[in-house]
Amino acid sequence: MLTVRRTDERGTFDHGWLQTAHTFSFGDYHDPKWTQFRALRVMNEDTVAPGQGFGMHGHRDMEIITVVLSGTLSHRDSLGHEAALKPGEVQYMSAGTGIRHSEFNPSTKEPVHLYQIWLLPRQAGLTPRYEQRPYSVSNRQGRWQAVAAGDGREGAIPIQQDATILLGEIAAGQSLTYDLPKSRHAWLQVMSGVVTVAGNELFMGDGLAVSDQAGLTVAATSLALVILFDLA
Repeated sequence: MLTVRRTDERGTFDHGWLQTAHTFSFGDYHDPKWTQFRALRVMNEDTVAPGQGFGMHGHRDMEIITVVLSGTLSHRDSLGHEAALKPGEVQYMSAGTGIRHSEFNPSTKEPVHLYQIWLLPRQAGLTPRYEQRPYSVSNRQGRWQAVAAGDGREGAIPIQQDATILLGEIAAGQSLTYDLPKSRHAWLQVMSGVVTVAGNELFMGDGLAVSDQAGLTVAATSLALVILFDLA
């Protein structure tokens, strides 16, 4: 079964300093049909204006993944980490028993465009953890690149959930196939470009829920960057 979540159906908000779109219910946006998909709880696409950002705030019992598409995001947290997140890198926080952090756009000219993604953890009350890793862009061109996984496979950041997160860059006219057992589920999010899956044309910001399907093939009609979640 394939279910498309269109970009213009998302909850969108213009806060002046922040343009945001919520695939699933989040904050002041609630859609009872779209509260989560399996362990995938939040899929927010954010654009933060120059010199602006999210002040110090707290989270508990959530696996948080951040991917920057353009610009730079400055990070600071209560565990003592300070870092700059750029395209080609993946940031991970396991909030566990509690973590506080801030995210800020240090540029005076350029916005920062990012996805922040939350997954429910295997269990509550875990020890908070932070990690950030660079991933070669060339290793996602025409192939799936695991960037986070419950088993830490293939150099992926280990996370506290039975899930694998993969990035793929697909050239126009090319395709990527993913072997998904029927017992598993998947979510595909189009970060840029246009792709087609089983006759469904998906544009930037569109998502696709996949269940009871033995694999999927993602074909690009323009250069595309997609993120795929293999979920229990």
